[in-house]
Amino acid sequence: MTQNSDTDLLPIRLEPVYFELDSTTLRPEFRDTLTQLADALRQRPQAKVSITGHTCELGTTEYNLALGQRRASVVRDYLRRLGVEPSRLSTLSYGEERPLSASELEKNRRAEFLVSGGYLN
Repeated sequence: MTQNSDTDLLPIRLEPVYFELDSTTLRPEFRDTLTQLADALRQRPQAKVSITGHTCELGTTEYNLALGQRRASVVRDYLRRLGVEPSRLSTLSYGEERPLSASELEKNRRAEFLVSGGYLN
């Protein structure tokens, strides 16, 4: 097997995955995003991904922490099905604690990614 140079690597796109209100169902338009992320991660065996789940402010703190965790887990499980090793994926829920917008609540219903290790271009 040959070592990939930086120019051969697919870029890692770290766009959020958004969810409907009170939902953990992956929307079809984000499946391609996750497929591209999985492809890029398979080229970088040293890279690890932390997936964070977020919610809007509707609901109790406890409910939102659990919903955020379910969202992060759904994304993790999808990446696993696409061939990313489970040991490279971790999840964390922030619930409603890290909103992107106070006026557009739908932007807060998301999962985000933090990649460490490997080449991140």
